[in-house]
Amino acid sequence: MTGDTFGRTIQLFLVDGKPSGLRKATIHGWTGLIFVSGDSTFGALTARDEVDRTGVYILSGPDPDKAGVTRAYIGSGNSVAERIKQSALKRDFWETAITITTSDDDLSKGHAEYLEARLIEMTSAAGRVTLDNGTSPDTSRRRLPEADVANMEQFLANLKIILPVIGLDMLKPQPRAVSDTATPVELRTSGEVRFEIRHKSGVQAEAVEEDGEFVVLEGSEALTGTGYVQQSYGGLKQKLVEDGVLINAPDGKLRFARAYAFSSPSAAAAVILDRNSNGRTEWKVKDSKQSYHDWQQARAVSEEAGV
Repeated sequence: MTGDTFGRTIQLFLVDGKPSGLRKATIHGWTGLIFVSGDSTFGALTARDEVDRTGVYILSGPDPDKAGVTRAYIGSGNSVAERIKQSALKRDFWETAITITTSDDDLSKGHAEYLEARLIEMTSAAGRVTLDNGTSPDTSRRRLPEADVANMEQFLANLKIILPVIGLDMLKPQPRAVSDTATPVELRTSGEVRFEIRHKSGVQAEAVEEDGEFVVLEGSEALTGTGYVQQSYGGLKQKLVEDGVLINAPDGKLRFARAYAFSSPSAAAAVILDRNSNGRTEWKVKDSKQSYHDWQQARAVSEEAGV
């Protein structure tokens, strides 16, 4: 345990004994109650007494308009079971339904509306999913007593912990290397280990690892049109071009117009080299021959030794 970080116990119960079936998630000592279902168990979800309570819900699935992107709809209701059924009928994209109530049924309509508004606000700010909500409720209009606001913010803090565990990482803020664009890249990545790719083609790229994500920095280059058939990240690369993250450079290469957070070093290397790549060996610590893999191993040894 370091600083304000401490361990948490999350209980995940497989209601029907199947990992892909209806799941119930809780955090020890918290009254929040999360149920997760797919389309095949949606009926079992909405039939539960715990879901026929005041709370919020999320419908998520692949964005039909953007490859590799998740779309989500956030709602609330006095009966989550009834409201989520109505919302699901209006939307074709969803594959996962998540309901959020409490074990002691102590959320009021005001609490639920505040949570809904803040979830939409936080999700929009994080920019990790496409929101299907047509409007963004104003949290200032959800007037709650000061103590209730504090309780709901703690509730949201627990949701930030538990939602990634059940497969929806929509509230996590973007890494500082991506979001803090007003700060020069040297300052916003100060203290981070820099990695680089220097390919024989002349392509050069730099990246940092921040909070479990591998961030390729603006100005980095990427190959295009290499003709490699095996490219698992072709869809992602096309999305980056469409979104303006990758732009055409005068020398026929692509260039990162802004920093972008990848899920792994291999995903980043594949997009940069235009082929399936082992990022653990392609990326080297800047100005050295030490690979990302070797750097990671050395860091693990240092941590074990308490250095």
